[in-house]
Amino acid sequence: MGVIRKLSASVVNQIAAGEVVERPASVVKELMENAIDARARRIEVSVERGGKDLIRIADDGEGMAADDLLLAFQPHATSKLAEVDDLHTIRTLGFRGEALAAIAEISKLRCQTRRADADEGSEIQIEAGIAGPIKSCGCPPGTVMEVRNLFFNTPVRRTFLKSDGTEAGHVAETFSRIALAHPEVHLTFRSAGKIVHDLPAVTGIRDRIATFFGRELAESLLWVEGRLDNVG
Repeated sequence: MGVIRKLSASVVNQIAAGEVVERPASVVKELMENAIDARARRIEVSVERGGKDLIRIADDGEGMAADDLLLAFQPHATSKLAEVDDLHTIRTLGFRGEALAAIAEISKLRCQTRRADADEGSEIQIEAGIAGPIKSCGCPPGTVMEVRNLFFNTPVRRTFLKSDGTEAGHVAETFSRIALAHPEVHLTFRSAGKIVHDLPAVTGIRDRIATFFGRELAESLLWVEGRLDNVG
């Protein structure tokens, strides 16, 4: 009898989760990048217990239609490319379509979403990769992702997480990196119910730098521009 077997979808997703999700900050990174790819102009990030108990990302981006909602959490399902040639013109922060499936496999997840031209929103709840029915809901245009009890069904992974304060620090660092790279987006970060950062959209990166590192340093920086054509 042979010893090679095909892994179940659940096992595949949990393995992928180990590659994509190292800690709560990994989830925050993936969901914030999805919101930016959805052309959000405002993103609110909230975590409880450093993201172990709750990660909530709310954006005012394009949102999804009900038909796309279930497919969005399937492995290798993406709206960011269609053909192999698209790989040569990637302009999004993510494109493989693995992150949402991996996150949903190791958490209790709820997603509410609505396109601006829709009369109502759609909601789905997924626990350990098992999706419930898609329901109608009232919500503003955009998407709200709630990820609760991260690693609840992989307790060994959860024991490797650090203290709440340490994990919150990793989330704050991830938030700061994305905030610096996208000054055109209004970003808010709350931890344990307290506002850590509330960053209105600005026209240039210098103002964002001043927020994190001080106005004196920001004003002393020299602006350098460069361009590379035909990068292969």
